[in-house]
Amino acid sequence: MQLEILTPEHRVYSGNVYGIQLPGINGSFEVLENHASMISALGKGKMKILVDKHNTEIYDISAGFVEILNNKTSVLIEDATAIS
Repeated sequence: MQLEILTPEHRVYSGNVYGIQLPGINGSFEVLENHASMISALGKGKMKILVDKHNTEIYDISAGFVEILNNKTSVLIEDATAIS
């Protein structure tokens, strides 16, 4: 699945991933390859990028939106801070 994560200032992430876990405004959810098309609002919380089945990257994010269309996930957020 192709993933692109953008803030107004910079690109946080761009590349192929196994999946992503996101903080929706009504609870967390996960997006994997071949997910149904959708648009959702995001709340403040932790975003976990599943780079592959063994490696992850975690970010604290502020509010934003996610669009899933044709096996491409675009995340537009106000801010993201990497967690070690």
